[in-house]
Amino acid sequence: MHHLITGGSGFLGNLIARRLHERGEQVRILDIWEDKSRPAGIELVRCDIRNREGVAKAMRGIDIVHHNVALVPLTKSGSSFWDVNVEGSRIAAEEAVKAGVKSFVQMSSSALFGCPEHCPITNETAPKPVEIYGRAKLAGELAVREVCERAALPLVVIRPRTILGEGRFGIFQILFEWIREGRDVYVIGNGDILFQFVHAHDLMDAYMLALDAGRSGIYNVGTDRFGTLREGLAHLIEHAGTTSRVRGLPESLTINTLRVLDWLRLSPLAPWHYLTYHKAFYFDVSPLLGLGWKPRYSNDEMFRECYDWYLKNSDLARAPKDASAHRSLVKQRVLKIVKWFS
Repeated sequence: MHHLITGGSGFLGNLIARRLHERGEQVRILDIWEDKSRPAGIELVRCDIRNREGVAKAMRGIDIVHHNVALVPLTKSGSSFWDVNVEGSRIAAEEAVKAGVKSFVQMSSSALFGCPEHCPITNETAPKPVEIYGRAKLAGELAVREVCERAALPLVVIRPRTILGEGRFGIFQILFEWIREGRDVYVIGNGDILFQFVHAHDLMDAYMLALDAGRSGIYNVGTDRFGTLREGLAHLIEHAGTTSRVRGLPESLTINTLRVLDWLRLSPLAPWHYLTYHKAFYFDVSPLLGLGWKPRYSNDEMFRECYDWYLKNSDLARAPKDASAHRSLVKQRVLKIVKWFS
């Protein structure tokens, strides 16, 4: 089979491309930058997802499209969220139909659900995003669904919880740095809310299972072993063996302060972070378990692995200079001042 992975140099796209390549599949990626560690057998097409002509050329001879291009919350991209995450997704789906591909896989997001009123979240839970990134991801998913349904093109939608795994810097770089240095870490509210993550490799296992099933469907993916956010951070600090403590912050005051700092461009945290991380959030993964999926990592296990990887790879010189947001280092801005007093 011939596969096209849009955003194939990003954190998830890179993992999908390598998994398929290891299975002996023919893999082509479309991205605006090159991952220098890309295996020689994986073809690269340099192209912006908004370039319809370039996307059409990349689709030629492709059996399955894996659409992963997206601006993530850390980029704080404003109106560009809509240009890339919605219109770019529509272009990818439309050109896939024109190229006669056999199926389309859309990487969506748990941000569709904002601050859910009830957990666990199932396929019957109505999406209700609370910030611009989530609204764009929902609109992008709906745009792709409309195109695929009209053309009777099989569509698989993957909605992952917040992802951890080796190679991911992003916002977790800040958390791990503070714990390594023995600084206190903070949660909005008391942190006693059930909060689910997913390991990148467990996500890939679920992804391949959904792909091999060969039929349309929506898959919500998260670990089946998790506790509260406070417990997870406390267990990580215990593993790290530092003097860090988990401290709660008043919800309204903290959220409003972070909103102002975000508006002033003084904080790395995006609305998706400060508007949702104080609410319980977890998927019902029983449908995936029923298909034979077995996640290998609990929240605690993935945190420990990622922290240990960070210790070995925290040299700033090792981080790619032009990588995607989740594979790049994050400037702490005003949080650096907070760290001094923590």
